[in-house]
Amino acid sequence: MTAQRDGARPTAVLAWMCVLIAVNQLGFGAVIPVLPLYALSFDVSQTAIGLTIAIYGVARVALGVPAGQIADRLGRRSSLALGGLLSALGNFWCAAADSYAELVVARLVAGGGAGIVLTAGLIVLADITTPATRGRAMAIYQGVFLFAVGIGPFPGGYLAERFGVEAPFFVYGVAGALVTLVAWFCVAETRALAGKSAETALSVPMVAQLRALAANTGFLLVCLIGFTNALARTGALFSIVPILALDRLALSASATGFGLALGSVVGLAVTYPAGAVVDRFGRKTVIVPMTVLTGASMLCFALAPDYAWFLLACAIWGGASAASGAAPAAYAADSAPAGMNAAAMSSYRVLSDVGYVLGPILLGLLGDWGGLELPFWVGAAALVLAAGLFAKLAPETHRAKG
Repeated sequence: MTAQRDGARPTAVLAWMCVLIAVNQLGFGAVIPVLPLYALSFDVSQTAIGLTIAIYGVARVALGVPAGQIADRLGRRSSLALGGLLSALGNFWCAAADSYAELVVARLVAGGGAGIVLTAGLIVLADITTPATRGRAMAIYQGVFLFAVGIGPFPGGYLAERFGVEAPFFVYGVAGALVTLVAWFCVAETRALAGKSAETALSVPMVAQLRALAANTGFLLVCLIGFTNALARTGALFSIVPILALDRLALSASATGFGLALGSVVGLAVTYPAGAVVDRFGRKTVIVPMTVLTGASMLCFALAPDYAWFLLACAIWGGASAASGAAPAAYAADSAPAGMNAAAMSSYRVLSDVGYVLGPILLGLLGDWGGLELPFWVGAAALVLAAGLFAKLAPETHRAKG
């Protein structure tokens, strides 16, 4: 299947990409609640447990830009299939690991595969959309992405209790294999949709493409938005919220999980309307207020006196982060010079993944130094500052006429 044959049907490409990312992220979500327990089974320290999380993000950062080059030279479909294959191998290896060191290396392989899949997915979306439709398409894709991650811990926890902590990694490996099959047999090749501009871009060295993007103020600022959102998500939501819920509110793991799942449901409900607003009124109309509201949700977590307040914080977080999730990616795609979708989206993905790596480390240090509330205050301040800079300095890249 080629882009030229299926190029008139971007909806079909989007549908298959949603299937692909749902399978991939369901597997990712399944290992979230058991990874620390699995690492702990090797009798290692808390720092070593944290490394098994961070190394996954390191691999995503390292392979982000190369993933864009692979997508340009070998095609989007080949890049997606390669990422799925690496993800499958890495997670099957995790399930079979006999030592902590082996687990870390396996996580590195799995993270590299995930990085290629996520980067290539954004490139495909940039290929099949125009500025007039990009917000809604990104919103649908992002909504499926977040919902799959959100529900993944439920089957993951069940599998771990029933079959052992290795079971979710085996399931994630199967998911990676399915991603490979869907990518190769179902997703159309979209590289040709860029036409001659894509062929011209192949003759431009990657360093020159990155320099062109670095000269674009709006692109740099939307990367800052992606970075701060990722930093807050992994550093606060994934790492500190469960501890805060236990220490301050004495919440059980299931009660905390229900709150986070509630956020995912709220996020799923608002993603498409937010995408429609992005396409009708511009990217900044969603990016700026939703980034500020994401910061406000962090303060709600920090100040939560009871479970009802905690659920409110989860709902605000889920809605705001989901609503703002697609708009920055659409803005980054808008900013890509002709034929340079791969360079733009891979760079945007890499800088977001830097936040994924640094978040647990930086906010964790702040929590050790100043208490569990401090990371939320700092995260909120960073989000509001990023939103303010974007509002003042970033140009609007699209607004519907009339």
